Amino acid sequence: MKKVLALVLAALMVFSLVACSGSGKDETSAPDTSAPEEKATLVMATNAAFPPYEFKEGDSFAGIDVEIAGKIAEKLGMTLEIKDVEFGSIVGGVQTGKFDMGMAGMTVTDERLKSVNFSDSYATGIQVVIVKEDSAIKSLDDLKGDGSMKFGVQQDTTGDIYASDTVENGGYGKDNVVRYKTGADAVQALKTGKVDAVIIDNEPAKSFVSANEGLSILDGSWVEENYAIAIAKENTELLEKVNNALKELTADGTVKSIIDKYIPAE
Repeated sequence: MKKVLALVLAALMVFSLVACSGSGKDETSAPDTSAPEEKATLVMATNAAFPPYEFKEGDSFAGIDVEIAGKIAEKLGMTLEIKDVEFGSIVGGVQTGKFDMGMAGMTVTDERLKSVNFSDSYATGIQVVIVKEDSAIKSLDDLKGDGSMKFGVQQDTTGDIYASDTVENGGYGKDNVVRYKTGADAVQALKTGKVDAVIIDNEPAKSFVSANEGLSILDGSWVEENYAIAIAKENTELLEKVNNALKELTADGTVKSIIDKYIPAE
């Protein structure tokens, strides 16, 4: 009897050990083979001193680019996050992945295309010239790159790029161009006589002239160009998604309604 009891106890011990061993195996986590979660935030770099495309209203951002970016983010199922930075740092920040995209009334240029890709165009920009109302400069034909005039621009904008080019290429020479961090700084320099004219996009120009007495915009367009969204070259997936969203927002009239909200038809 004792021998039988000993055999039964031995069998129970073996069963217990096997059960414990099996329990340990079941509790081991299986490798996670699920797909990574989609990025939830769309980070947009801008320079919020360029009304009506981007500007601050208290602690919030507003403007054409801001609202279009918000609609793009909605289409992509993402939350828009805006970073207000110097205009000249936007392309570099997008290139290195610090920002997902850049929107700041930005024109496609050969130089910028060396660093980033651009979306389809979503708006047309016109470069104009602001002068004092009592200025001897009465038309675009009066502008000279012979050293007799100084031109204020926002640094790294197309106004800066084009104006700084040689006279032979339609510019005024870099020695005759004074570069400022913002368009508002350039306009202030014009008011105080540090420059003779400011070259800037038409819509911001209208805002600056409206807010500052004694200034006017010369008739005619200095340069016409298209605005687009800067995206890192390797981020082709985001570029495709943004272009698809822009097509949908253009087709359903959303882009036009946003632009018309800030730039009423004259």
